[in-house]
Amino acid sequence: MLLAVDVGNSITSVGLFDKDQHLCFLSRLNTDSRKTSDQICVDFINLFTLYHHAFSEVSGSILCSVVPPLNFMMEKALTLLLGKPPMVVGPGVKTGLNIRLAAQTQVGANIVADAVSALEKFQAPIISIDMGTATTIGVISRDRTYEGGLLLPGVNVSLEALSRHTAQLPAISLEHPKALIGKSTEDCMRSGIVYGTAGMLDGIIDRIREQFPGQEVSVVATGGNAPVIVRYCRNQVVYDKYLLMNGLWVIYQKNR
Repeated sequence: MLLAVDVGNSITSVGLFDKDQHLCFLSRLNTDSRKTSDQICVDFINLFTLYHHAFSEVSGSILCSVVPPLNFMMEKALTLLLGKPPMVVGPGVKTGLNIRLAAQTQVGANIVADAVSALEKFQAPIISIDMGTATTIGVISRDRTYEGGLLLPGVNVSLEALSRHTAQLPAISLEHPKALIGKSTEDCMRSGIVYGTAGMLDGIIDRIREQFPGQEVSVVATGGNAPVIVRYCRNQVVYDKYLLMNGLWVIYQKNR
């Protein structure tokens, strides 16, 4: 079995794959860069107990992280639990991607995993959207080249900024709006953030499509906020909950 760990700015996703690339479980933990390796070990032990699996079943692990201060402790914890260090997505790891950026080391490990997974499932060119703490948009062309992308504030970041920097607007949760035109302050905020984000994505998708005249562009979205937003987009956007995790599986197999 393969243990895959994705450390995001807000959430750490932990998935366990069997030999047939089936996810035995996928769990989400709060990311806390203050945790020691022992505390991380306890979190993993609790997850394995909860889902009735043993570490003796795990043959390897792969780590994808966008929180550098936590990398050392996470690697140490996985080494303690499994008896060998994890494969870390980063420079030197084979991905099958051609990265067309000024500094390839600046590409987030999560963006790489999303792109690798998208190429396994969709016809390029592909627009890959990951909606977490930040909204990252990647563009992959037909020759498996990561052309670059866009970075935007995430939906929850925008909501928090709106309530924090205004005197009369409350903190609200991200939910489906009741209607396009809100009838209360909360409804107006919820409608604005959901329809506004969907409209922004539509505009960006349309502009990226213009860069590939005569080609059918696939669009896939993942991340915690994607299910709420994608259904309000006018473009056809496929939601794939397991996009990043499956990308980690593919990268591990390429480097095993």
